[in-house]
Amino acid sequence: MAKYVIDIFRTQPNIVMSWGYHNATAIENGLAFLVQGFLFKGWVKVVYNEGLDLFSVSLINKKGRVVKTIDEVYFDNLISVIDYHVETKNDKTEKYKEQVNNWLATV
Repeated sequence: MAKYVIDIFRTQPNIVMSWGYHNATAIENGLAFLVQGFLFKGWVKVVYNEGLDLFSVSLINKKGRVVKTIDEVYFDNLISVIDYHVETKNDKTEKYKEQVNNWLATV
């Protein structure tokens, strides 16, 4: 299942890399990986629920505490759901664009 999740991520590599995606590790029925997003830094765990044929996404902080779980995620929404919680969720999209521009100015 880890390979399947990685294959999904390969469909939109620019978005996945914007999370600071690294240290991917196969887990039972899924994949865990570290992110360094604008909104969330820590572990993301993607687990496939065979009975529902859907995924669950858990955000786990650096202390090991689950801070959010999103259940019943379809494979074609997996990247956008993770991106929303790790990188882009803002009341104003302009704030995200401003964050990206500020970050690019420092690189």
